[in-house]
Amino acid sequence: MSDTVRVIGAGLAGCEAAWQLAKRGVEVELYEMKPTKKTPAHKTDLFAELVCSNSFKAARVNSAAGLLKEEMRRLGSLLMECADECSVPAGGALAVDRTLFSEMVTEKIRQCENITVIEKELEKLPEDGVNIIATGPLTSDSLALDIRERFGSALSFFDAAAPIVTAESIDMSCAFSASRYGKGDGDDYINCPMNKEEYERFHEELVNAERTPLHGVDVQNPKVYEGCMPIEVMAQRGADTIRFGPMKPVGLKDPRTGHRPWAVLQLRKENAGGTMYNLVGFQTNLKFGEQKRVFGLIPALANAEFVRYGVMHRNTFIDSPRLLNSDFSLRENGNIFFAGQMTGVEGYMESASSGLIAGINAAARVGAGEKLVPPDYTMIGALCAYISDESVKDFQPMGANLGVLPPLENRPRDKQERAQAYADRALAFYAAR
Repeated sequence: MSDTVRVIGAGLAGCEAAWQLAKRGVEVELYEMKPTKKTPAHKTDLFAELVCSNSFKAARVNSAAGLLKEEMRRLGSLLMECADECSVPAGGALAVDRTLFSEMVTEKIRQCENITVIEKELEKLPEDGVNIIATGPLTSDSLALDIRERFGSALSFFDAAAPIVTAESIDMSCAFSASRYGKGDGDDYINCPMNKEEYERFHEELVNAERTPLHGVDVQNPKVYEGCMPIEVMAQRGADTIRFGPMKPVGLKDPRTGHRPWAVLQLRKENAGGTMYNLVGFQTNLKFGEQKRVFGLIPALANAEFVRYGVMHRNTFIDSPRLLNSDFSLRENGNIFFAGQMTGVEGYMESASSGLIAGINAAARVGAGEKLVPPDYTMIGALCAYISDESVKDFQPMGANLGVLPPLENRPRDKQERAQAYADRALAFYAAR
């Protein structure tokens, strides 16, 4: 049996890292401060809790997000196994029942004989042994301070989550079920249409609504990650910005009128039973009362019952290009690995994939298996390369996207053919292993 490895944090990255270590015969001590202490964004005592959306983005392999997930499947990802089992209809996306997903991950981790869960907050980085730091973007203040003191100033931005409403409170006389462009089953999304007058009133109230103060931050112009831009901040950029963004009506036809609406809010199933729906793209930092008032201006949500309001929270990440190798180990100490969103990978599965790579390489560090960093023409390898690229000066979080992949030798002109070529090239690496 190999030496024990500590994994700090039982989020998506930490659970994936612990699983990869354990299945290679490594004894794992998994430290998690819940249930004794929670961050402002966490609501349950479960592992791998999804604090924002319940969507893992596009499912099709010839997309950046879909390719990332398929690569993870090829590497034996625990998180992908659980996600596939807990999926809910979401058109072309992979979305999960967030409670079932976290329950399944928690059960598998707790029942694994090579993993010992220790419910304790670590306030400082361990000084001995091999360790994976996967404490997430909401790392506790004491540990975050220790990291800053050791490695210099950490970077930060603000992230937001969308509200959730009950299905029975949605006024279906003002809504219709359909997937954009007819993808997926017809009832994957509930669409809440608005005419021009309704939209313009909604937009005016949205940009002027009262927001929750963020300590030490300009509440009107906080530093936010573009991928989780609060709807009210996005709306400030122009009258039609959100109508061409999360509320775009293209690919949809209102059966009541036979025409495309002026704007549409889509609602996605939050759980397998279809009793709750997530407001897609409506991450927000509005005060709770304002969320009910302003979102209630959308006709289908006039009497909506909110089971969770949207929130905004601080996300912290390290200056990885100056600190980390491509295997997620520290340049100055190969026994310390970082994983998850705090490394600057952005997104649920991006975080989990970093935990997967850190786990495999931490296992190799103690003599259990071989080191693995996929080539940069794979999606996982491209993210490994990005977070360790010393030429990156203004480091910002990066999610899976085809732009991080090196160019194709014979680049097809057709966009879909080009995406498929990227996927074929990447998956050929895993097929040959």
